[in-house]
Amino acid sequence: MAVHHRWNAVVLLLLFTFLTILCFFSPSCLGIRSLSRSGANLKFHHLLHFSEAPDYRNGVGCSSTSSPFTHCDPSLVHVAMTLDYEYLRGSIAAVHSVLKHSSCPENIFFHFIAAEFDSLSPRVLSQLVRSTFPSLNFKVYIFREDSVINLISSSIRVALENPLNYARNYLGDILDPCVNRVIYLDSDLILVDDIYKLWNTSLSSSHIIGAPEYCHANFTMYFTSTFWSDPNHKTTAFGSTTRKPCYFNTGVMVMDLHQWRLGNYRSKIESWMEIQKKTRIYELGSLPPFLLVFGGRIEPIDHRWNQHGLGGDNVRGSCRSLHPGPVSLLHWSGKGKPWVRLDGKKPCPLDHLWEPYDLFKGRREREIHRQQQQFAGFVGSASSLIGWL
Repeated sequence: MAVHHRWNAVVLLLLFTFLTILCFFSPSCLGIRSLSRSGANLKFHHLLHFSEAPDYRNGVGCSSTSSPFTHCDPSLVHVAMTLDYEYLRGSIAAVHSVLKHSSCPENIFFHFIAAEFDSLSPRVLSQLVRSTFPSLNFKVYIFREDSVINLISSSIRVALENPLNYARNYLGDILDPCVNRVIYLDSDLILVDDIYKLWNTSLSSSHIIGAPEYCHANFTMYFTSTFWSDPNHKTTAFGSTTRKPCYFNTGVMVMDLHQWRLGNYRSKIESWMEIQKKTRIYELGSLPPFLLVFGGRIEPIDHRWNQHGLGGDNVRGSCRSLHPGPVSLLHWSGKGKPWVRLDGKKPCPLDHLWEPYDLFKGRREREIHRQQQQFAGFVGSASSLIGWL
């Protein structure tokens, strides 16, 4: 009789262990939930859950938007950013910072460019943004990677080869024709100042882009000796400008899309990418083609609008300090990202300035580790009991 009860216990325990294993690998047990908004039921993983941001409202003196609302309203500030699984946490924090410090947050329209074949579909990304910022004015566009994939060459860091890095080259084609001016922002930055100040940057008739310029930087290092030794490149690069070309970071730009479209600057950038495929003239990803077209031909903006390089270099991602002077925007360009370092318990001092804007509540690695420990405990208990039996 005792043996019979023991075998019942073994069967029940094995069944319990099997169901635990099944649950561990089943999406239904990993917390996928269904959210309903505007009649649409969309499911996404709870490990990508973000807290809902405060409902930021316009201050006194803000212009009234047209009724019915349209993103072609001339009173709007247009911001373009990319949106993908890997940098989603950074993008959400960047949007949060823009809204928090804006005098007229309801008059900002975000244009999100999402990859066609990302781990998260544009539809799910849109739902995640909406659930985090319920009153945000935004639109998600699908970036067709095949438009650029054959032009991308290898880089010193694999992340720089992501086709979405090149989406900024196609903003004039992706965004609606009524959008004639846009601020492009990378996903690894935060603003600590009113974006309207950046929006009101004046661009002269000869300048398509406004960005902080760094003429003290070693400009030659961004291109190979093959480039500098070819006299043809020297005469065609940098728009044959008479002014000395200087380095600028493409993560923060005020862009005149009307003039961009008229000048067909997308094709000019693509021409240099085609040369790069045949003869290696640079090592970094999407930055050098921009420099080749616009170096020495941009509207210089105060350095406070791009305190870049906080992610260290492209290899080590070491800690760095701020540049001298006032700060309106902090940019973690480079290998190190604040959310990665914070989660890894190895943050740099400036990463703590990013943290207050982080709305991410899931801790993917921690959750998986906990589930794995639980699973190992179940298996250990089962093995011990079977040995006892």
